Amino acid sequence: MKSYIHRVHYYETDKMAITHHSNYIRWMEEARVDFLDQIGWNFAKLEALGIASPVVKVDCTYKVPTKFDDLVEITTSIDKYTGVKLVLHYVMKLAGTDTIVCVAESAHAFTNEAGRLISIKKSLPEMDQSLKQCLASD
Repeated sequence: MKSYIHRVHYYETDKMAITHHSNYIRWMEEARVDFLDQIGWNFAKLEALGIASPVVKVDCTYKVPTKFDDLVEITTSIDKYTGVKLVLHYVMKLAGTDTIVCVAESAHAFTNEAGRLISIKKSLPEMDQSLKQCLASD
């Protein structure tokens, strides 16, 4: 899997000239969308199939602040997958370095268009296999 790269925009910084903490959660979503796209299950495809994956939990540990124009490399991996729930792990580093700026996790359920929980294992076995392959390779 290829890492996702985000360039810190000026509007993402605050009066202290560092990235506001809420933006890291947005970057997690950008990286998640990229991750799903890389494994062949982009959001447009999932939405066309009537599947959503709402966030049910987010956890971030901030290590080192980022600033305007920094490049942040985000590595996304699957921490846990049950067929109904997906937990992703993110490591954010200053690109080209070993400096970790944030370690995070997001948990997602899978729902149908009515908002009811569904099992990807039963509803979309091809996606289930793709997620299990990623989990096995981590």
